Amino acid sequence: MTNTDHRLPVTLLTGFLGAGKTTLLNSLLKDSAAGRVAVVVNEFGEAGLDHDLIETSQDDIVLMQSGCLCCSIRGDLAQTIGDLLARRKSGNVAFDRLVIETTGLANPAPILQTMLVDPALAETLRMDGVVTIVDAAAGPATLDVQFEAVSQIAMADLIVLSKVDLVSKPKAKSFQDRLRKLNQTARIVQATQGKVPVKALFGLNGLRRDVAAAQALDWLTPAKADPLANLSGFAPSTKEPAFSPHDPRIQSVSMVFEEPLKDAAFDLWLDTLIALKGPDILRVKGIVFLEEIDQPFVFHGVQHIFDPPIQLSDWPAGDQTSRIVVIAKDVARAELQRSFDMLRATQISHNTQSETMA
Repeated sequence: MTNTDHRLPVTLLTGFLGAGKTTLLNSLLKDSAAGRVAVVVNEFGEAGLDHDLIETSQDDIVLMQSGCLCCSIRGDLAQTIGDLLARRKSGNVAFDRLVIETTGLANPAPILQTMLVDPALAETLRMDGVVTIVDAAAGPATLDVQFEAVSQIAMADLIVLSKVDLVSKPKAKSFQDRLRKLNQTARIVQATQGKVPVKALFGLNGLRRDVAAAQALDWLTPAKADPLANLSGFAPSTKEPAFSPHDPRIQSVSMVFEEPLKDAAFDLWLDTLIALKGPDILRVKGIVFLEEIDQPFVFHGVQHIFDPPIQLSDWPAGDQTSRIVVIAKDVARAELQRSFDMLRATQISHNTQSETMA
């Protein structure tokens, strides 16, 4: 099996109404560093594309001066993407990655699942990351009243904080702390006039055949506070950020296992978790070492749908630590913690039996 992943990377761009998706898209389409990108949007009119960037428009494809293209969703998303891929294969259009813009009210989960359950798409595409744009000015109020916006934050690999210049620095810091509570592992970057460096938007997902160990770990490790935050102008927060009733509905729990796990115990734990809480599991991801297997596996799932696990060949010798992250809605943190405790208990029991037999 080759270690090179030739599947087309897909970025899911989400965010609530007015957060700044259109501005970010226009910036992306004019940035040569992005390469050849195909952008799939709901409607060209809704996308608000900068017409100065448009070279030609034909049928449902808009070609940009940068060489990128934009495609409007007509009916089923999977069919639209399939048609676009067919045009690419025939040589009618050329692109090296795909960006899908969701509507402001969209839950990212069904789109992520579409990438997995459609055999043709699963073979051709890989999810490169979920990018969620959040308005620093209107965002707090939006999270208070729209649970869909909270879910978009919880499922993100990268959170882009827009319109920071419209709020005071303490308020921006407080809101950033709130976002961190909702999603511990997503990186948070600030947009400058709606723009974010292209390299920050791509290569986010740790589930790919050629991923480096450092990137896979970064995908799972809770992000640390910026030690230079105060130097950048943020005043230290003197009180806990205000949370809405929606925020406690999201729970993110991480667990580290120092010794390899017994494969049957891990399978039973995951099967039980999904059987009991599947619809409420926004994402589960991890790097897992199993007994008698030298290299770890990276895995990822949305609700009850999972990517095929990938064995990582690039891993530092001597490290056999398993790391698992579960992000769920409407599941008590204590329930998730007990689930992990049960998995740990099977590991301890198995190790004790092995020592007794020895």
